[in-house]
Amino acid sequence: MPVEATKQAYSREEVRRLLGVSERLLRSWEKQKFLANKDLFDFSDLLALRTLVGLRANKVPAVQIKNALTALRARFSDVGNPLTDLKIYSQGRRIQVQFGGHRMEPFSGQLLFDFSEVEIKKLLSFPIKPARDATAAGRHKQRKEAEQWFEKGLELENAGASNSDIIEAYTKACELDPKSAGALVNLGTVYFNMRSWKEAELQYRKAIVVDPTYALGHYNLGNLFDEQGDRAKALSHYESALRLQSNYADAHYNIALVYQSLGQPLKAVHHWKLYLKLDPSSTWAEIARRELGKLRDLTIVRGNRPGASN
Repeated sequence: MPVEATKQAYSREEVRRLLGVSERLLRSWEKQKFLANKDLFDFSDLLALRTLVGLRANKVPAVQIKNALTALRARFSDVGNPLTDLKIYSQGRRIQVQFGGHRMEPFSGQLLFDFSEVEIKKLLSFPIKPARDATAAGRHKQRKEAEQWFEKGLELENAGASNSDIIEAYTKACELDPKSAGALVNLGTVYFNMRSWKEAELQYRKAIVVDPTYALGHYNLGNLFDEQGDRAKALSHYESALRLQSNYADAHYNIALVYQSLGQPLKAVHHWKLYLKLDPSSTWAEIARRELGKLRDLTIVRGNRPGASN
């Protein structure tokens, strides 16, 4: 519809009507930070919402969408919002991403290949030869089984299954594919929520060993140490996450809180500002502005204005 495509802003009522979504569903997506909480939406917001509607129509669990977005943000440092900057869709209940003419599995980063009808006919015109490398074929089979157990873990989480069942699924995924950083991190998070700190730390550390560029692994370690009151270690891992992904908004948010708790307002102000540049309109942004205002008032009283040279 060309008239709507050129429109600058859409009200919540218009968005619900255009996409056939309820206010309850819209608020749920906002709460899960799939999109910002707002009263007016622009055209890029519509694109993001259409992606979410498509994934939901294929019955992709919300927790799987959230994990995929987190993995994509960690993998692509220059991507602000994967829902608008990348083409995300699903085949069945499996999320896939298209960029630069290629398809990719978001959790492992593994490229997938498309074959045209002509190419398929060519393949079928020759007898299938046995695999030269049985070991490689075995590894491929294991990875596929690992992906299935990983998806099973996501489904169990979304269904509110017992921790033991979820742990079993992720553990099997890790056993079949020890380099699955996503499965290791998810397993660690289950233990984290159970307050099993040592086991959670073990899984998070395995994740950053198998994938040193996995910012989410460091971020979760930061959360782990922060929860235990070890601010120095928490700060170290949050900063590692930022070195790997400079636009990691949640890392800036948590670093600001840590510096605030350590009595270093200038550094806290710096990270609150960076956070607000990346996330200016969510509910969390309101909290960030409130904390920033408190710090400014505090330092003004002390005669030291933060951010004057920033």
